[in-house]
Amino acid sequence: MHVTRRLTSERLPEPRRILTWVYVGRVSLGVAIFLAAALSWKAAPANTTLAATLLLITAGTVSVGSFWWTHVLGRTPGRNYLYWQIVFDVLMVAIVVHLTGGKESDFAPLFVLVIVSAAILLPFVGGILIGILVSLLYFADIVWSTHTVDASVLLQLCLFTVVALATGYMGDRLRRTGAVLGEVETELRLLRLDTDDVLAGIATGLLTVDGRGRLAFINPAAADLLKLRASDWLGREFLHKLDAVAPGLGEVILRSMNSRTPIRRFETEETPSGMVFGVSTTLIQREEGGLPSVTAIFQDITERKRMDDLRRRAERLEAVAELSASLAHEIKNPLASIRSATEQLAMDGIDREDREVLGGLVVRESDRLSRLLTEFIDFARVRMRAAVRVDAARVVHEAVDVVRAHPQAADVQVEVEVSPDAARAAVTGDGDLLHRAVLNLVLNGVQWAGAGGRVRVELDALDSDLISPARGSEPVVRLQVTDTGPGVPEGESDHVFDPFFSLRPGGSGLGLALVQRAADAHGGAVFVDQPRREGWGATFVLYLPQTGSRSASTQPEAEVTETDGPAPAGPREPDA
Repeated sequence: MHVTRRLTSERLPEPRRILTWVYVGRVSLGVAIFLAAALSWKAAPANTTLAATLLLITAGTVSVGSFWWTHVLGRTPGRNYLYWQIVFDVLMVAIVVHLTGGKESDFAPLFVLVIVSAAILLPFVGGILIGILVSLLYFADIVWSTHTVDASVLLQLCLFTVVALATGYMGDRLRRTGAVLGEVETELRLLRLDTDDVLAGIATGLLTVDGRGRLAFINPAAADLLKLRASDWLGREFLHKLDAVAPGLGEVILRSMNSRTPIRRFETEETPSGMVFGVSTTLIQREEGGLPSVTAIFQDITERKRMDDLRRRAERLEAVAELSASLAHEIKNPLASIRSATEQLAMDGIDREDREVLGGLVVRESDRLSRLLTEFIDFARVRMRAAVRVDAARVVHEAVDVVRAHPQAADVQVEVEVSPDAARAAVTGDGDLLHRAVLNLVLNGVQWAGAGGRVRVELDALDSDLISPARGSEPVVRLQVTDTGPGVPEGESDHVFDPFFSLRPGGSGLGLALVQRAADAHGGAVFVDQPRREGWGATFVLYLPQTGSRSASTQPEAEVTETDGPAPAGPREPDA
């Protein structure tokens, strides 16, 4: 509260400034009267020259003493002091007017200046009282000197009254406005002080670049992370420097500026010192006819990124272990059946009919084992063989046509809907692998929909950050396959893409796992979700980056196990 009052008082008109002009004007008036009397010293009456001399001495003494009190000693002028100064000026001007002819005096307008100074220095009532005092003194001087009051005198008295009222009102409004502005300015100062303290104390880097690419603000944490001095770059073009010290940081700010949209998550490349920054941007100002200012909030995520890499490495090793265990389990069952049948065939006393049954069992289990290994080899060989531009809508239509010709789709209605944007969209990848992935998704829906069921295939294009959170929002194509089957049981959604996990009797559990690997190979992602419409079972959603996006241009290749011969492009047994 004390701080607020102090700052508010500083915002009000400073009395010392006005008093300085009052002192100067008072001394100037005394000097002028004295010089006028000196020029006509011999002709002027003795009482006139004496009055002029006393007036000069009094005005000079009072002004010098007042100046010493307020300006040299630095004392704050109180309300009584201000009243005393104004009353002295009123009396001084009244004496000058009386000495120079009363109503014929050319110095009568000086009363207006005194009234104006009173309106500025004193409260509204004080200004009115000074106006009344001026009118009374002037009226008394006229009556005493001439014993007559004409219209011109009354007009001057009315003028003094109007000036007193008008200037008093304006002065009062000025003080009130100044008080309000002072409070607002005080709050802004305090808010700015608090904000500066907060920004200076946080460990997160924060900087603002205006629409011309110049650095407008940077907090100490940002300067420390970027290893530069803020004073060297404030007000200068900064984006090229940002990309030099933190590759990608200037680029994401420029991209947010040009697109006029904030970027929620972005990950820079490694700096020369090996640091990686996580960045978010926001628009804080839209300049008329120009680019907006952009604020970037970033922090060092190097250690977190390393921990994520270690976690992913551990997850891959765990996945390999689980895959090996699942494969061993799948192989063990038919091998056990084959071994048992072989042992019985080696025994004596087996009749011909039992021998034929055991022989058929060995053949069936061998075929099952061969089919399992073939599907596993296909799953392990998933890769992007040639990254070319692929028409997304064409791949979907061709895969759906193949599914419609499948025996299991004879009594299933398969609907396809392609949005206008998706009809022109393309992805960068392997057309055969994408065909296999889409075919497996649609065939999986057909198998779960069953006879009389429906499968809805929807392809559209949009901007999303699901497949690349670190890069921010990018253009993608989205394929949604929804069936009228029973859906995915609660708690099983996290396992539907695991190898050898199957909820369908007779399924190998590799169909949806192949879709997952195909999506990874193309830098995309696949999810299972509950449908938004009643009467539908499950929705599988495949996201793929469009051609030209950063994710599409930096596709990771899936780890592969090479075998001779091309990978088959026909349908497999997808499972959910």
